[in-house]
Amino acid sequence: MTDLTDLTALELLEGYRSGSLSPVDATRAALQAVDDLDGAVNAFVRVDGEQALQAAAESERRWRAGEPLGPGDGVPTSVKDIFYTRGRPTLRGTRLIDADRPWEEDAPCVARLRETGAVLLGKTTTPEFAWKGVTDSLRHGSTGNPWNAELTSGGSSGGSAAAVGTGMGPWSVGTDGGGSVRIPAAFTGTVALKPTYGLVPMFPASPFGTLAHAGPMTRTVADAALLLDVITGFDARDWSALPTPTGSFLDGLDDGVRGLRIAFSPTLGFGRNDPEIDRLVRAAAESFEELGAVVEEVDPGIEDPVEAFHVLWFAGAAKVLEGYGPGAVDRVDPGLRRSIEDLGEISASDFLDATAVRMDLGVTMGRFHETHDLLLTPTLPIPAFPRGRDVPEGWHSRDWTSWTPYTYPFNMTQQPAVSVPCGFTEAGLPAGLQVVGPRHADRTVLRAAQAYEQAVDWGTRRPARAVAGRG
Repeated sequence: MTDLTDLTALELLEGYRSGSLSPVDATRAALQAVDDLDGAVNAFVRVDGEQALQAAAESERRWRAGEPLGPGDGVPTSVKDIFYTRGRPTLRGTRLIDADRPWEEDAPCVARLRETGAVLLGKTTTPEFAWKGVTDSLRHGSTGNPWNAELTSGGSSGGSAAAVGTGMGPWSVGTDGGGSVRIPAAFTGTVALKPTYGLVPMFPASPFGTLAHAGPMTRTVADAALLLDVITGFDARDWSALPTPTGSFLDGLDDGVRGLRIAFSPTLGFGRNDPEIDRLVRAAAESFEELGAVVEEVDPGIEDPVEAFHVLWFAGAAKVLEGYGPGAVDRVDPGLRRSIEDLGEISASDFLDATAVRMDLGVTMGRFHETHDLLLTPTLPIPAFPRGRDVPEGWHSRDWTSWTPYTYPFNMTQQPAVSVPCGFTEAGLPAGLQVVGPRHADRTVLRAAQAYEQAVDWGTRRPARAVAGRG
């Protein structure tokens, strides 16, 4: 008998189309997975089971009538508790927000999900205001990894990654301001895309400004492409929203990488990797050569922009706390408070200097991609570490950015970047390969990730069984 939580969104939709599968059954299976597994991983801050089953029944009627609303109709779906969701609180992992207030508007991606008929299961965990690379908060506690619940799922979209990885729905939508969909994807053996900035509209505007992206989180590249189809689309509430794409991101997905010029940079010139991660990512780069790409090991010629990133990032964090009145900084995550205090006063000149670093980085990467279609890096230099910590024990820095050197640079440049599983350490923990493209090359990035995924098929190992002790 088929376990419906094993199926991808595309497989579910094909079953709905043929009449062999039911949106109601798929939703019940996802909700049962939440009941069975969420106590271990803490992926959800809110589950709306009754509403989800009602939506699934409506979807089932549409499918039987041959009138689905769109390509996501009936797919069990979660969204990170950063996005506004009409009729449901958006608490953003903080005790500063009162749930008892009107919630009357959807974020653009949530609106698109409703329009396609997706079944909204609930909201997933996030650290406070999505500020760091792991998922824990004073309000909702810490989130564990599907492969080992004692380890972190990463962040800040760690709840979404844990939900997807354990079969609590085949896909979710997260945010990424410094790696926040790619970090948990690497730690949990799932797939996540940070699209070109503006491709997925954002409203309200993020306090982290134009660093913040929204993107699909799934178990396969094809599902990520389909979910990107669903959540893109111009929205006038976002001043930086790109035009609605023409065609599907599934078009040409299987065209392969033959002839592409691909750079492989294991450290970006300034990182340092765990030996097992380095071995796995090098093997993945070799696979692209076998697939017909021209692969060259070369660094893009950039310096670590972390200091500039910190100015831009924590200036945003400090600003958002101002809106909650005097003393708000004393009621938030101590790590967030410490990071804001460590940064001190930021002048307009400091902010403009950081912006100049960002602009120079964008120029360098733009020129780099004139001779290289894609760039391969590790997503992260280390495997998952114990949950409840911002950094591994004994780490050389208190900052989460110290162990995420390969993700935040591409938020600064707004380039598309996907994390795809590239194997397992000897301890059985996933590693992630990052595929980066020039701005607006989302289709090429997805096509390369698809070619690699199809060549290696890491998806034969399911984390849900590991965390549940079922096999």
